[in-house]
Amino acid sequence: MSKMSTDRPGRFAWLLLATAVLAACQPAASDESDRPETARTFPRADRPVAGVVSNEFSNEEARDDRNEATKVMDLAGITPGMTVADIGAGNGYYTVRLAERVGAEGRVLAQDIDDAALKRLGMRVERERLDNVSIKPGDIDDPRLPEKSFDRIFMVHMYHEVTEPYAFIWRLRPALKKGGQVIVVDVDRPTNRHGIPPKLLFCEFEAVGYKLVEFIEKPDIAGYFARFEAVGPALQPGRIRGCDQPGS
Repeated sequence: MSKMSTDRPGRFAWLLLATAVLAACQPAASDESDRPETARTFPRADRPVAGVVSNEFSNEEARDDRNEATKVMDLAGITPGMTVADIGAGNGYYTVRLAERVGAEGRVLAQDIDDAALKRLGMRVERERLDNVSIKPGDIDDPRLPEKSFDRIFMVHMYHEVTEPYAFIWRLRPALKKGGQVIVVDVDRPTNRHGIPPKLLFCEFEAVGYKLVEFIEKPDIAGYFARFEAVGPALQPGRIRGCDQPGS
């Protein structure tokens, strides 16, 4: 009896150790709790995102001094009568200039996920009497744009802040008219420093079924200019393959 009593603790300890070893050998379940449910069928982006929205591009006077908006709109081929979306519109630097360029026969939809920014932009639109501008909130994984509506979709100095890029630009595709293009202006530096390396940008767009139409390095617009077109049928989310960070 005494021998059996002394053996039991040893056996119990051995079982605990064996269980721990087996558990360590099992692959850990993927924790998706930090992602929206609507994004979990898409790959997780292999890139950090800066925790604070940069104010580097908020000085409109400085941007106009280098003629930024005019140069970008010229490169994008914006003409009167077009319908354009300004994603991540913020305080509306591009929104108001696009509204002037497309004219009374054109339309501009300004979108952002920041309700406070949209309220400020709404007051600006009213103050400047921009009758061809509409404002709409979006989600971090869905721009919520109407289908087959836009000749151009602008993403200026904001794409690097999109935490669910594959879901976001996949849901962006249906909003383009035939021949429509997505315009990205950003900076060649790591995403946690408010930029995105061009190689990673190209890969993420290509993974979702876009082709790069043009890429230009433009120091005079404080970054680079890229435009993409959707090609072929959209992939099912489960078939999209995520991109690795450059150098990883």
